[in-house]
Amino acid sequence: MDPVASGIDPNVAHPARRYNYWLGGKDNFAADRASGDELERLFPKVRLGALANRAMLQRATRFLAAEAGIRQFLDIGTGLPTADNTHEVAQRVAPESRIVYVDNDPLVMVHARALLNSSPEGRTAYIEADLNDPERILADPALEETLDLKQPVALMLIAVLHFIHGDGAAKPIVTRLLDALPSGSYLVATHATSDFGTPEQQALYRQLIEQGKSDVWTRPRDEFAALFDGLELIDPGVVPASEWRPDPGTEIPARSDINVWTAVGRKP
Repeated sequence: MDPVASGIDPNVAHPARRYNYWLGGKDNFAADRASGDELERLFPKVRLGALANRAMLQRATRFLAAEAGIRQFLDIGTGLPTADNTHEVAQRVAPESRIVYVDNDPLVMVHARALLNSSPEGRTAYIEADLNDPERILADPALEETLDLKQPVALMLIAVLHFIHGDGAAKPIVTRLLDALPSGSYLVATHATSDFGTPEQQALYRQLIEQGKSDVWTRPRDEFAALFDGLELIDPGVVPASEWRPDPGTEIPARSDINVWTAVGRKP
């Protein structure tokens, strides 16, 4: 693969590739690893949060497919393929499930073939677009060709909303996407937070944001919970990623080790 020809700058860290690095993947460059290592040096448990976030995605997808009867998924901020992507988990439960993936990293497009490996009964598609432009996502022909927006859809916003910077900036985007989905649809979201850090850690993180050394805009619980206004929260409500319906026998880490809020809500 020629990164330049693919529109990829290997010298600039990208969140999807840094996340891939934390998950133990190999689809990343030196700049991504350096960025990940620097954040891990300052916040030693950040990799645990990434792993807990990924595991929650898989549990939530199983819940949606097996218990909620959802057969359509709009996964924005897909990231690079790893084990048990959304379509693999959903189609294991319901082979007819349809999934549209959306990401703004050209490297994800390079790997789209792996993401598009659907079951024969179902279907997957990929859109290269940015969460900041929900109209672009909703207008893409691949969305209409793959999903029926008159039937319930699970909107998956996993570890992506914290790249929308600014107080209150995420909610209008989420609202616009949910407005396009019918009753019975679901929102699944996870979001980095500084709520469980010490005052010193919180001050350090604000400094990193101000200096442009971190691209993650953390949000407090109240602002994250507001994304679910008007939705019916699924038990256990707004909790750290590791505490959302953990598998039996799972050891629950300290909240300060995870620093990721999560919730699942149903549109009435």
